[in-house]
Amino acid sequence: MPEIKTTTELLEAYEQFKGLLNTRLGIAVSDESQMILVCGGTGCHASQSNKIVNEFNRLIKEHGLEDRIQASISGCFGFCEKGPIVKIFPEGVFYVQVKPGDVPELFEEQILKGQKVTRLLYEDPTLKQKKANSEDINFYRLQQRVALRNCGLINPEKVEEYIATGGFQSLAKVLSMTPAEVIEEMKKSGLRGRGGAGFPTGRKWEFARNHVNDEKFVICNADEGDPGAFMDRSIMEGDSHSVIEGMAIAAYAIGASRGYVYIRAEYPLAVSRLEIAIEQARACGMLGRNILQSGFNFDIDIRLGAGAFVCGEETALIHSIEGRRGEPGNKPPFPAQSGLWGVPTIVNNVETLANIPIIYQKGADWFNSLGTKTSKGTKVFALAGKVNNVGLVEVPMGTTLREIIYDIGGGIKNNARFKSAQTGGPSGGCIPEQYLDTPIDYESLSSIGSMMGSGGMIVMSDQDCMVNIARFYMEFIVEESCGRCAPCRVGNKRMLEILTDITEGRGCEEDLFELRSLATTIADTSLCGLGQTAPNPVLSTMKYFMDEYEAHVHDSRCPAGVCQKLLKYEIAAEKCIGCTSCARGCPVGCISGQVKQLHTIDQTKCIKCGVCMTRCKFSAVVRN
Repeated sequence: MPEIKTTTELLEAYEQFKGLLNTRLGIAVSDESQMILVCGGTGCHASQSNKIVNEFNRLIKEHGLEDRIQASISGCFGFCEKGPIVKIFPEGVFYVQVKPGDVPELFEEQILKGQKVTRLLYEDPTLKQKKANSEDINFYRLQQRVALRNCGLINPEKVEEYIATGGFQSLAKVLSMTPAEVIEEMKKSGLRGRGGAGFPTGRKWEFARNHVNDEKFVICNADEGDPGAFMDRSIMEGDSHSVIEGMAIAAYAIGASRGYVYIRAEYPLAVSRLEIAIEQARACGMLGRNILQSGFNFDIDIRLGAGAFVCGEETALIHSIEGRRGEPGNKPPFPAQSGLWGVPTIVNNVETLANIPIIYQKGADWFNSLGTKTSKGTKVFALAGKVNNVGLVEVPMGTTLREIIYDIGGGIKNNARFKSAQTGGPSGGCIPEQYLDTPIDYESLSSIGSMMGSGGMIVMSDQDCMVNIARFYMEFIVEESCGRCAPCRVGNKRMLEILTDITEGRGCEEDLFELRSLATTIADTSLCGLGQTAPNPVLSTMKYFMDEYEAHVHDSRCPAGVCQKLLKYEIAAEKCIGCTSCARGCPVGCISGQVKQLHTIDQTKCIKCGVCMTRCKFSAVVRN
């Protein structure tokens, strides 16, 4: 598209392109116009959603319907459990788990005849009812999408569609304000950083603005490394332009002329879409020199991270961009004072930046009205684990864990009992059932031993062992430690050794005391925030699930039946008929017995593999 040189031309482009979204917004362009959107997020892309789009376009062309029907990719719809997703407008019919082979039937029935393909509609697991529209599905009905507002609505590879949503109008508005006015509006909104610490965004900008320097930088932290987290990746894949616009607004506010997006190389689709978005923003004049004839210059480059978890910490990230080892630095000075190459720098994460344009579009008062007294706006969570509806969830701050897990998430898989929810990534805490009605905000989560973090939320059931969960997260932390400070480098490794001993039956009472002592020492003495919060999984599980630790140590028993070396398989005499199936399946030959006689297991040879239990058709093998 041609370069946009003035605000007037931007508004003219908006008027020109806004019709692109009419069908998707339920505004009929004609009686026959239709739009087919296919989820193009990583999960659906891996399940051949690109082939689904191509097949729709082939059939559209074959039937000569290009003038009234369009098929396009979109960003992530969020309901990852049910991908690939196809949504057909203006009716808004919502199809799930679509395969390329389903396209001819969808085209014939839905597109040509207007008849729904019932087998591909979402079925409510509780009511056993088919739902044709996403608005009728609890997963969507109970959300409020702000940061995710354009994901699943626009084609992320077409800047025209972003402009059609009102894109870049906030930047134009900001360029008519003074930087001080821009910062004051951000402070008024109450937006806090969505990367973990929750520092007020407006105050961070103000600090950088007040440090006078000829050069300043804005950095987008897209180095999302928490296990189970995919919020930032999905925004980058589905709406990179909102992040670009947010960075430009931040740059104007602090007086920067250059920005960097630091994104991990393991996100190839997000990187590709970001590259496309940056080139399109440059081509239409939203990046570069003299943007909208305001005298404001700003451009963005991409830096790929190698996947180090510690580079999610802002000073480690800055060192990595500079070409140095990615390890945290001392604070103060803070990056807003002395950051990238020693000049004032602000680091905002993807979700924070995606919120910025809509704040200036709808006003700080609007954003401030969402959420709680101290935690404003909405928060995106990657809901995963033992929950029925896995996916991206965006809710107002203050929504309870119960509402997210049961109302939006559809409850626990296989009707199991809820045990815990782990929030805040590997440095977060495990929240037990008694706190399900805790409102999700920065202070409330902190008060019960967890944290907001970037937004990972992993749900665990009674089939999960909390000691093993703590060991899993500690293993991740030890692997990802930069090694600069001894508390993190040595202390966390020692905690992992103790947890491994406990889960393998070698634990003793002294280990429990040492775990607590190490955890509090590491939290108090580590250099950076990652090390300081690393013990949280251990501290929270010991606080709320101490009975499981004691069962492992005192009884050599794993209550959840997860820790393999603590398992014991035995054969019930009253059920064994001597069929020999278990003996024939045992890989180490530890089961003996004659045909039609009771069999026994030699515990000294048993490797706890469970094959005997799987092979037995009479439930004679029991696990203790």
